[in-house]
Amino acid sequence: MSEATSRQRILSGMQPTDGSLHLGNYIGALRQWVALQDDFEALYFVADLHSVTVKHDPAVLAERTRRTAAQYLAAGVDPAKSILFVQSHVPEHAQLGWLMQCVTGFGEASRMTQFKDKSTKHGSDGTTVGLFSYPSLQAGDICLYDASLVPVGEDQRQHLELTRNLAERMNSRFGAGTVVVPDAHIVKGGAKIMDLTNPTAKMSKSSSGGKGVVWLMEDAKRAVKAIKGAVTDADETFGVRYDVENKPGISNLLVIFSAITGREIDDIAAEYDGRGYGYLKVDLAEAVAEFIRPFQERAEIYLADPAELDRVLVDGAARAREIAAPVLARVYDRFGLLRPASAGGAR
Repeated sequence: MSEATSRQRILSGMQPTDGSLHLGNYIGALRQWVALQDDFEALYFVADLHSVTVKHDPAVLAERTRRTAAQYLAAGVDPAKSILFVQSHVPEHAQLGWLMQCVTGFGEASRMTQFKDKSTKHGSDGTTVGLFSYPSLQAGDICLYDASLVPVGEDQRQHLELTRNLAERMNSRFGAGTVVVPDAHIVKGGAKIMDLTNPTAKMSKSSSGGKGVVWLMEDAKRAVKAIKGAVTDADETFGVRYDVENKPGISNLLVIFSAITGREIDDIAAEYDGRGYGYLKVDLAEAVAEFIRPFQERAEIYLADPAELDRVLVDGAARAREIAAPVLARVYDRFGLLRPASAGGAR
């Protein structure tokens, strides 16, 4: 057995919803992906199929997909250690996604929190069938690679539970081992980064119109401004300490500072306690700027050489399909779907 196949397989991806990922994406996900690729057989993908469930500009989506892949690489995702690919480059995703839809109950799909939130935002005329059923595609994404572990945050737990339910249902209906039932992988040291203007909400362009977001690919001066303008507490007499319930703004800044510098939160809090919030913000802003500048330089190297970026993605898709094709064939067999004779369909 090779080293790769002896390791547990882990899978994760992000949608290319913006031309830039943000600091929350990096600290909450990308940083962990880089660490995981040393101990797991890791597959990371740009989830472009999920991005077409709402109205979009095709040219913008194509550009954002490239930029997202480049940022994965800039963060340290190593194609020599991981399989990096674009979701739509592996047609088995859509094929297994359809079968997953066919075992998903209407009630299950309608109860998904993100669907309810997005459908309320877009209204009935702007809500597509794809938006309704995309959790089934997400389940297919995971099951397609026999992934045993999926890195998740709290906001993704509901989707993973649906995936587990669907996988167990398929195994019950079509035989044990039809698909692997995945488990959540809670990364030690993982952190949820909150919006700088609303520290009770997760960092996202939708939480405050992007005002409280630190974008990785924008001018570092904007990041400095956002950090310095972060909401803290009205009363500084209570000092600098990590207290999410009573001091969510300061706690969020401490988490960011720790993640960027590798220092312990308590040590940072002790250094700035009694000095005022302004000192903490100024030093954190500089630390974030010092992180963003080389990150952007690394990403721009790939964006300036689209042929090399394409080579990485083409190679990643080919490697992904080597895993996906036999899994899909197994599921097709269990469902009773005939495969072409040239692929072994005459049974």
